Amino acid sequence: MHELPVINSILKVVMKHAVANNVNKVVAVHLKVGEMCDLEEKWMQDYFDYLAKGGIAEGARLVVEKTPVVMKCDNCGASFNVDTKQTDDIACPDCGGIKYSMVSGREYYITNMEAI
Repeated sequence: MHELPVINSILKVVMKHAVANNVNKVVAVHLKVGEMCDLEEKWMQDYFDYLAKGGIAEGARLVVEKTPVVMKCDNCGASFNVDTKQTDDIACPDCGGIKYSMVSGREYYITNMEAI
């Protein structure tokens, strides 16, 4: 159920831009969602449908693009992708370092909006 406040925030941003651009109908909202973000697409769309009911975004579809988990090695500065199924014993492929910072993988944001 944690998807509800996230989708509510996304819908607020969509509506703000729709009103500012005199949009008649929102057709689709394109999102980037990190692989480690625990938002489920089915629930995202269900909550969006529920919250958008009766407004100009009613019936709009969410188009979700997953973004990979990327770490940056604190030792050598190399960036590398991480398989979310194998998060134990992560090490830098360049230097073997085990201290790193997450660059991407938990984010969610709107990239585009289709409207008429």
